[in-house]
Amino acid sequence: MSLIGVVLWPLLAGVGLAWWLGQRSRLGAALGAGLAVLASLTVLWGHVPAVWAGESVLQSWAWVPSIGLNVSLRLDGLSLLFSGLVLVIGLLVVVYAHHYLGPDDSPAQFYALLMLFMAAMLGVVLSDNLLLLVVFWELTSLSSFLLVGFWGHRADARAGARQALAVTGGGGLALMAGALLLGQAGGSLEISVLATRAAEVQASPLFLPALLLVLLGAFTKSAQFPFHFWLPDAMAAPTPVSAYLHSATMVKAGVFLLMRLTPLLAGSAAFETLVVGAGLVTLLLGAALAVFKHDLKGLLAYSTISHLGLLTLLIGLGSPLAAVAAVFHVLNHALFKAALFMVAGIVDHETHSRDMRLLGGLAGAMPWLATLAVLASAAMAGVPLTNGFISKEMAFAEVVAHADGGWLLPVAVTLGGVFSVAYSARFVHDTFFNGPLGAVPNRQPHDAPWGLRLPVLVLVSAALVVGLLPQWVAGPLVMRAATAMAGQPLPEVVLSQWHGFNTALLMSAVALVGGGWLYLRLAAGRRLHGLQSEAWFGPATGRQVFERGMAMLWSTARGVTGVTANGSLQRQVALVLGLA
Repeated sequence: MSLIGVVLWPLLAGVGLAWWLGQRSRLGAALGAGLAVLASLTVLWGHVPAVWAGESVLQSWAWVPSIGLNVSLRLDGLSLLFSGLVLVIGLLVVVYAHHYLGPDDSPAQFYALLMLFMAAMLGVVLSDNLLLLVVFWELTSLSSFLLVGFWGHRADARAGARQALAVTGGGGLALMAGALLLGQAGGSLEISVLATRAAEVQASPLFLPALLLVLLGAFTKSAQFPFHFWLPDAMAAPTPVSAYLHSATMVKAGVFLLMRLTPLLAGSAAFETLVVGAGLVTLLLGAALAVFKHDLKGLLAYSTISHLGLLTLLIGLGSPLAAVAAVFHVLNHALFKAALFMVAGIVDHETHSRDMRLLGGLAGAMPWLATLAVLASAAMAGVPLTNGFISKEMAFAEVVAHADGGWLLPVAVTLGGVFSVAYSARFVHDTFFNGPLGAVPNRQPHDAPWGLRLPVLVLVSAALVVGLLPQWVAGPLVMRAATAMAGQPLPEVVLSQWHGFNTALLMSAVALVGGGWLYLRLAAGRRLHGLQSEAWFGPATGRQVFERGMAMLWSTARGVTGVTANGSLQRQVALVLGLA
C-alpha cells in the first residue's frame, strides 16, 4: 500500500470516525480513533522489510510543481523510529484518554483533534520535501493549539495555547524562509537531493542565514533556550495531551528536524557552536528548575526541556556515536516520560491535586502506580539496569570524547545529571512515600482502573525490556535510524549496560550520588517547599518577556492603525501617493 496511507488514515478516517462515532458514544470515539491508528500501523508495517534491508522507501506525487512543492515521502530508519513512536504511543494515549476524560469533555472533539495532530506529526517525519514539511509543521502548531486549549473554560489553558502557537507558529515561519533559502542554495527542495549537495549548499552565501532560520524553527518547537518558556505553560492541557505532545511528538519535532538535516547542515562551525551551546544551556536550565517545581506536571515539563537540551547537544557534537546516543535517547525518553505524565494524571485523577507539598504516602493506597512510578523515574534518573542509564552513559562518553581533554563540558553535563537524579527522586518520594497524605481534595485515593494503568504498564515494561536487552530489542532499529541521521554508514555499536570502568561510568556515579545527596539536603531543610524558581529571575522570566513583547506589539499596532486608518480619506490618499 502507498506510504501516504500512514498519514491519510488518521487524517481522514481517524478524524471522521472519531467525530461521527463520538456523537453517539464515548467508547465509539475511542474505537474510531484506535482503528485509524491500527490501520496506519498496518500500512507502516508493510514497508518495514524494505527499511530493514537497508533501503529508503521514496514516493512522490506532484502537487504544486511550479514552486517545487511535491508530496514527497521518505521512510528510512529515522522516520520509521519516529513514526513508530507517534503511532504506538498515540494508541496508548487513545486508551488512556478514554478513561481519563470527564463527563463534560467532548470525546468527539478530543479524538478528532488528536487524530489531526497525529496526522500532522506523521507528515513531518515522513516528508522528503522541505515545503511539504513546513506545511505539516504548521499544522502541528495549529492542532496542538487546539489540544492545549481543549479546556477552553480555563484561563490558563487559553493563555498557554496562545503562547505555544505564537512561539512555535512564529518559528515555523522562520523555518519556511530557511527552507526556501536552502532550496535556492542547493537547487532543490527535496531533502534527499540536498543531502548530496551539502558542500555546495554550505559554500553558498545563503547558507548562514538559512541555518539561522532553520535553527530558529527547530529551537522554538523543541523548547530550546531562550524559547523554553512556552512548554511549561502548555501543561494546562489535559494529561493525555501532555503525555503525547511533550514526550514523543510535538517537542521532538525540532529534534527530528535537526536529525533529518544533519547531513546537510552539520560540519560547519556555526552549526556546532549554536546547537551545542543552545543544548547545553537548555540542559542545565531545565534540570535546575525542575527540582524546585511543586506541580507534578511542572516538574516533568522542565525535565523534558532538559532532556531535549541533551538531545540537541548530542546532535551538535556531530560524531557517529553521538548520533547513536541521540537516537537511542529519543526512544528511551519517549517511553519513560509518557509513562510519568500518565502517572501524574492518575495521581491528579485520584486525589484532585498535583501539588507535591500536599501529596505523600500514596504508595500504601496506590501500590501498583507507585511501583510503576519508581521504575519510570529510575529510567529518567539514569539508574543502572534501566534504558535511561545506557543512553545517558553513551551521551557522557561522547561529551568526554568531544571535550578533547577539557573539563568544562563534561562537568556541566554531569551537573545536569545530578539535577536529573534529584528531580526524579523528588517526583517519587514526595508523591508516594513522604509521610501521610496532605490536605488534598480527595483523601481516599485508590489504584486507578486498569484502563488508566494499562498504558503505563506497557510503557514501563517496554522501558525495562529495552534496558535489560538493549542490543536485541532496540539495537537494529537504533542503528538504522542513526545511519539515516548521519547519512553515511556507521561503525557497529553494541548497546549494553556495561562498557567497563571509564570516565563515563564515573560521571554516572557522580550524578547518582550527587543527585541523591542534593535531594536529601534540600528535603531535610524543607527548602524545596519554600523556593519558587520563578523568583530567581525577577521580571526576566521567559513568560514575562513574552508578555511584555506582545503588549508592545499590540501597542505599536494600535499606534500604526491610528495613523493610517483613522477615517481621514485625505491622509490615506497622501500615504498611498507618498509610498508610490
